[in-house]
Amino acid sequence: MFSPFAACRAAALRPVVAGAVVAGVIAAGPPIAPGSSSAYAGDPGSSANAVVVWDRNAQTAIWDVAGQQPQVQARSFAMVHGAVYDAVNAIAGVPYRPYLVAPAADGTESTDAAVATASYLVLRALFPDQQARLRTQYDESLGAIREGTAKQRGITVGTQAADAMIAARRDDGAFGPQTWPVGTRPGEWRPAPPAFASDGAWVGHLKPFLIPSASMFRTSGPPALTSRRYARDLNEVKSVGSATSTVRTTDQTQAAIWWHDRHLAEWEIKRQLATRQRLNVLQAARMFAMVDLAETDATIACYDEKAAWNFWRPVTAIRLADTDGNPETAADPAWTPLLVTPPHPDYTSGHACFTAASMSALRHFFGRDDIPFSGYSADSGTTRYFRGFSHALAEVVEARVWGGIHTRTADERGAKIGAQVTAYMAAHYFTPRPGSR
Repeated sequence: MFSPFAACRAAALRPVVAGAVVAGVIAAGPPIAPGSSSAYAGDPGSSANAVVVWDRNAQTAIWDVAGQQPQVQARSFAMVHGAVYDAVNAIAGVPYRPYLVAPAADGTESTDAAVATASYLVLRALFPDQQARLRTQYDESLGAIREGTAKQRGITVGTQAADAMIAARRDDGAFGPQTWPVGTRPGEWRPAPPAFASDGAWVGHLKPFLIPSASMFRTSGPPALTSRRYARDLNEVKSVGSATSTVRTTDQTQAAIWWHDRHLAEWEIKRQLATRQRLNVLQAARMFAMVDLAETDATIACYDEKAAWNFWRPVTAIRLADTDGNPETAADPAWTPLLVTPPHPDYTSGHACFTAASMSALRHFFGRDDIPFSGYSADSGTTRYFRGFSHALAEVVEARVWGGIHTRTADERGAKIGAQVTAYMAAHYFTPRPGSR
């Protein structure tokens, strides 16, 4: 018999286990030396890190204006920061393996001009209807840079990096015609209340940025409906994830809402880390590219999993539990989750895939797991504080269950996919290049 008290006690212990997903799949990379003079610092006299500035500009275009949802946002941010990285890396003498190209540069070019140009051109290609606003931001950035050869050559480098990215992502499968199949048998996904929407099936068919195939890290699938694990998953989310749950704490409710905010706190967290850890332009460009490209491929792999298994969401499973053939589950036709169920299948969890990729990429980049950070959510009206990267990952695994929109297995296996994507990235991309100047 399921005990909500036992579930709460188990949940208190699980963050240690969930956090180990990152450590167990990818080891920390060599520690960086933030702000070190040996790394390329950017334009002399520049008061702000251009990578951070243009990440904020990208957020304005991608979310504040276009309102792209997380699975769509990921591609846009990856395109911007992949191009920015190639531009800055080239000016710095190509100390790291280029992502797509290494435009000709001798180190005298303005990195601020290159960053602004690469970002602007990619964003303009993504959002042609925002061209006037983007041009104003671009002109403001260029206006702060001294006229001369360095500025013009920086523009040239940024243009070449942006052109390569735009060409590489042309016809990559974005916004394709795919739809989720609507099932009728037990375990099969169907649109969930209240909106009964279906969206995002094309994401699993998007060409990855890093991994050879979206199905590279295919799992064995969700637990069988008649298994004890399935019953544990379902009964846990039924108890703690209900809109009217009496076992979920206030902090857990706030965490569930915080992690569900479509205005992702991860954006500000990356900028916060870049600023507080005093990253220079090259370090920030590499960090943002590593995180955003890993996040995107983890999302693609996750959606490929969703398409492969097409597994029903908790709200459907609980309301139809009398059809699953499992004697340890019971139907509740009126059950409603705390959060609104997203318009795609349960398995695996997109947010767990995404967050595991980002947190493991940050852990690898910084070479440690214990850097504290925080983020604010307007939806929850709260700021959440994290001791380090594994701590944040552990919480998102719990939060999707507390919100009633994912089973624990969907979260844990999603987190494993995200960490696997980052491990692949760390072995094949953004690595130091021998013989660089």
